[in-house]
Amino acid sequence: MGKIKYTLLKKEKDTRARLGTLKTNYGEYTTPMFMSVGTQATVKTLAPEELKALNSGIILANTYHLWLRPGEDIVNKAGGLHKFMNWDGPILTDSGGFQVFSLANPKDISEEGVHFKNHLNGDDLFLTPEKSISIQNKLDSDIAMSFDECPPASASHEYMKNSIERTLRWAKRGKDVHSNENQSLFGIIQGGAYQDLREYSAKETVKMDFDGYSIGGVANDHESKEDMYKAIEYSTPFIPDDKVRYLMGVGEPIDIIEGVIRGIDIFDCVLPTRLARHGHAFTKNGKINLKNAKYKEDFTPVDDECDCYACEHYTKAYIKHLINADETFGARLLSIHNIRFLIKLTEDLREAIKNDNILEYKEEFLRTYYGKEESK
Repeated sequence: MGKIKYTLLKKEKDTRARLGTLKTNYGEYTTPMFMSVGTQATVKTLAPEELKALNSGIILANTYHLWLRPGEDIVNKAGGLHKFMNWDGPILTDSGGFQVFSLANPKDISEEGVHFKNHLNGDDLFLTPEKSISIQNKLDSDIAMSFDECPPASASHEYMKNSIERTLRWAKRGKDVHSNENQSLFGIIQGGAYQDLREYSAKETVKMDFDGYSIGGVANDHESKEDMYKAIEYSTPFIPDDKVRYLMGVGEPIDIIEGVIRGIDIFDCVLPTRLARHGHAFTKNGKINLKNAKYKEDFTPVDDECDCYACEHYTKAYIKHLINADETFGARLLSIHNIRFLIKLTEDLREAIKNDNILEYKEEFLRTYYGKEESK
C-alpha cells in the first residue's frame, strides 16, 4: 500500500492528449479515465458489482457529506471507506471545499477557514484545511484533495489573485498535517480564465510537490465552455509529465474530449446519474429524453452500440414506462447506461491517442452526437 504513481505511456502527435497508467493500492488503471461519483459512499442506485461490470476505476466520495453523516470516526471504525462501502477499487475524496463555498457567504471566509451552516439542520460549522485533511485521513481514501477556495469564474482579477494566495497557504497547511502514508494528496490549481493567474497558481502549487494535480474552478459558476477550455490550456503546460492531471466536476462528453485534447487524465461528474433520475440518456446521437411520447412503442435499446446491461436487456419503451411510473429501476438502468457511456468514451479516446487520430475522432463524434441531438 502506498502513493499512486502515474506513468506517461504516449503523447498524441497533434495535441496534448496523453495515454498513461495510474498505479494505485488496488491495481493499475489506464488513463484517460472517467470517475463515477459516489457522494455518500455510494454511486446512486448502483451496487459495487454493477460498477465493476461497467469497468469503473476510481470512485469519488464527498468529504463534506461523509463528515456530516455518518461521520469520519464511524467510517474509520468500520475500517475505512473501502470496507465501509464494500469497494475494492481506488477511491478519491474531494476536500469538501466546493460544497462549503456553495453554502458560505464571502464574509464567512477567513484565513483560518470557513464558517457556514450545516445544510441538514442549520448548525454552525467551521472547516479548515487541517480539518479537511484530518477527515480524509480517517476516511482512508486512496487520493485526498487539498482544501481550496472555490471562487466563481466571474470573480475579478484582484479577488482571484488574493483567493489563489489563500489557497496556496491552505495547501501548505494541509500538506503539513497530512499523515496517512497510504493516501496520495493532490494540489488544486485555480485562477478562473486569467492566463497569468492560472500559470502562477500552477507553478506555485507544483513547487509543493503534490502526488497529483487538479484543475479547479471550471464547474462552479456556469462559466462558458471557452473559459473552461482556456483554464485547462493555461494550466496543464506547467504540470510535470509524471503527475496525473484531474479536471474536477466535468462530465459532458464534448468537455471530456476537449479536456483530453488539452492534456487531462481523469474526470468526474454527477451528471450521468443526475440525468438518469430525470429520464435522460446519453447516446451516440446525442442526449435523449425518454419521457417523450415517441418512445412509448420504441422496442430498441437506448443505444444499439452500447454494451451495458441496460442496453443488452431492456428497451426504451420499458425504461420510459419505469420513469413515468416513478420506479427506481428506471433510474438504475439509465444510471448504468450513462456511466458506461462516459467510461466507454474514455476507452475510445485511449485508442484514438494510441492511433494518433484524436482530432478525427472528435470530428466524427461531433458529427453524430450533435448532428441529431434532441432538444431537452
